[in-house]
Amino acid sequence: MKHTIRSVRQEDWTKIKALRLDALRDPVAHLAFLDTYEQAAALPDEFWQDRAAGAAEGRTARQFVAEASDGHWLGTVSVLVERHGVETFFGDVPGVPQTHIVGVFVRPETRGTGLAEELFQAALDWSWSLTEPPVERVRLFVHEDNTRAEAMYGKVGFKRTGHSVPVAGQPTCNDNELALLRG
Repeated sequence: MKHTIRSVRQEDWTKIKALRLDALRDPVAHLAFLDTYEQAAALPDEFWQDRAAGAAEGRTARQFVAEASDGHWLGTVSVLVERHGVETFFGDVPGVPQTHIVGVFVRPETRGTGLAEELFQAALDWSWSLTEPPVERVRLFVHEDNTRAEAMYGKVGFKRTGHSVPVAGQPTCNDNELALLRG
């Protein structure tokens, strides 16, 4: 399957919205995403336009997509910049400059083809290219029951850190932190 990995552009907001809604319809979405299809579908167009603008600018976030030669989007990954000593969206305070991978989704028909690894490589390359300050590690969280995703993350070098947090809305379940150190 011929495709290109690229950063989103501001004008891609309708495709960003459509792909996110498709991701939230996935049978394991409850293990991978904090929001639901119903919540995301109810958001106004301005939300999606702002999200696209922020992810395209690349100063605090960047979103990458795999785009087929016909323009159809096959998958995505987003990266958030987390500054040393500054509270994150997730309520913790990083001890080092880092990025945080979120919003990982590849369409079912592309799973197992290496597409996810290519998206991760783009996210890692971008993370390591940041210089003010240089990123020391890249992290992500994975639901303890999402073994398929954790296995894929392991393929690109992520390892459990021993840190976990309760899953929002599921206090008996945990999201495990995985990280990859600069090196």
